[in-house]
Amino acid sequence: MHSGWLAWECVVFGIFVCATSCAPLWRRRRDVSAAGGSAKQAYIFASGGVSTLAMILSVARGTLGVRSFLGFPSELVYYGSAMWETLYGIILAFPLVCWIFVPVYYRLHTNSVYEYLQMRFGSSWVRRMAAATFLVRQVLNLSVTVYTPTVAFHAVLALPHWASAAALTIVGIVFNLLGGLAAAIRADVIQTLTMILVSGAFIIQATVRAGGPQTVLDANINGGRMKFMQFHGDPTVRVDTLSAIIGQLFMSVSIYGCQQTFVQRYCSMSSESRVRKTLLANVPAVTVLFSLSWFVGMALYALYKYCDPLSSGQISATDEILPFYVQDQYSFLPGMLGLFLGSLFNGALSFLVSNVNSLSTVTWEDFVSSAPAFKDISDKQQLTIIKIIGIFYAIVIMCLSLCVGMVGGVVEGSLLVTSATSGALLGVFVLAALCPVANGKGALWGMIASHTITTWMAAGRLLYVDKHVAMLPLSTEKCVNGTLTSALYHKGLPVEVNQTLIQLAPFLRTLNNTRLEPTETIVTTALQNMYAVSYMWYAVIGTITCVTVGNIIGLITGNENDAFDERLLHPLVAKICRKLPGRKRTFTATNTDKNATVDENVLTKESSEKTNVTVVEEPDESVKQTVFAAAGSRLFDVYDVRKSPTLSSLRTRL
Repeated sequence: MHSGWLAWECVVFGIFVCATSCAPLWRRRRDVSAAGGSAKQAYIFASGGVSTLAMILSVARGTLGVRSFLGFPSELVYYGSAMWETLYGIILAFPLVCWIFVPVYYRLHTNSVYEYLQMRFGSSWVRRMAAATFLVRQVLNLSVTVYTPTVAFHAVLALPHWASAAALTIVGIVFNLLGGLAAAIRADVIQTLTMILVSGAFIIQATVRAGGPQTVLDANINGGRMKFMQFHGDPTVRVDTLSAIIGQLFMSVSIYGCQQTFVQRYCSMSSESRVRKTLLANVPAVTVLFSLSWFVGMALYALYKYCDPLSSGQISATDEILPFYVQDQYSFLPGMLGLFLGSLFNGALSFLVSNVNSLSTVTWEDFVSSAPAFKDISDKQQLTIIKIIGIFYAIVIMCLSLCVGMVGGVVEGSLLVTSATSGALLGVFVLAALCPVANGKGALWGMIASHTITTWMAAGRLLYVDKHVAMLPLSTEKCVNGTLTSALYHKGLPVEVNQTLIQLAPFLRTLNNTRLEPTETIVTTALQNMYAVSYMWYAVIGTITCVTVGNIIGLITGNENDAFDERLLHPLVAKICRKLPGRKRTFTATNTDKNATVDENVLTKESSEKTNVTVVEEPDESVKQTVFAAAGSRLFDVYDVRKSPTLSSLRTRL
């Protein structure tokens, strides 16, 4: 790669990054105006200022992340199509979220989705543990996101991982200070469209070079890459069709239904019907966007099946095959490499910014705002603190991203983190919406039990299980006269060894050499079998544990003090519950006994904006105030919701 060619690619990269980063910010003054002049509301919510199509693309973009762009093609080339089948669980999750969670969230109008848990269980501990689970999961997932473009920069430019991670973090901090959620959504739209165009170019060029669509399809089938509907019945298999459907379904419902990043987008839309339409429209959108990267992988396999860049030493990790392909095959088109690197960089940037927005919002609303030092401060001061929290998260994420390479790649790392933390989060929301007998004690101990089991299994897997996954065979028999040394295409740069991992290598070798091999007993064998369970099942195990423990403790410890508003349940569950035999559950919405009072923490909104009490039960009054909006979903029509004459002034912050 001569210096002039490299300089041109850097120019294209710089122009693309600057243009796509600045374009979403040009309407930020209008965003503030749309939020009623509140800079804080404009930062946290999109204030209805984005179209349905933009929201569809943003949700789809948040679903896939930048890992799909770089990780899925390498996954198909070296491991086959098993992970492709996780699409089944993803698309099944959207209608479930529409039916179970959206009607409740949209009416509560809270800045943090975890505030619902405090209203339902009357426990700030449950709310904060759920919020902390979200924070840990997103910080670790964003570490994978930041690591992803550093792989490409390292493969193409031999740039150290820490340097590209630092550059991405600095740009992300600047964007976070200047923009809000609406700007992040617009950035998602730009990035999604760019990735579609770039992926399409890769598919067409690689398919033509490989000999045509039929050749690509035949090569993948004959090479064992296209194997679907594989039901092994073995939970230790990394991924098969059953774990792809059930395991990914639990993870996806946890993400779309219990994660601030997405609920924040739902509440930014003008009506609940728009939210439902957006989620259901994401089924075909996610299907297409998810599959694009796998089609790229099919074309790459057909192109390199007889000249594997990894086996021939041209790349040092499986995730580097796509950057290598761009460098190897696109020298005839100056600027394509710069566009590819810019797309990766901006993909990670937009994902980082929108998620840091949610991280800082949750940290402020669920933890920091209750501190005495921050009582009675203005919106402007609150926004300043939220942005400072965002800067802190960006720096922490950058530091953690340097450790992702030790986990096993971007796809492996992302799925391990998501699955290990999804069980407790989904479990506590299932307890809240679908389990009338659950109370605060049960929800808290259910989450603790779920976290204990999944963390134990994940740690045991990392420490005691051989995580090496056998790669599917590739050949190097045609490398001498094949694509890698073609006179028409420049030779790729040699890839340097990751210096961060080199420095950690002596410590890791010492740790490995000093590990004690356990003696074979019934207990150690059982533990080994437990540790060997695929991470695809962690979300299922964690959810079942949380729901089971929560219901048992709720049945044992439940009393009149656990009363809650019946409308916080799913309406179908509430209707069934009234007809079941046995001890009746006490609900504040139907209780007329003056002695049956409700803890203020359940029905009082502890907001940083000092809102009034939104629900007050006065049995002697004929008018009841409510946290629910007047314009209701048909799911809530089973309730006789009487509106306060001053409801508009009592509604919470949306």
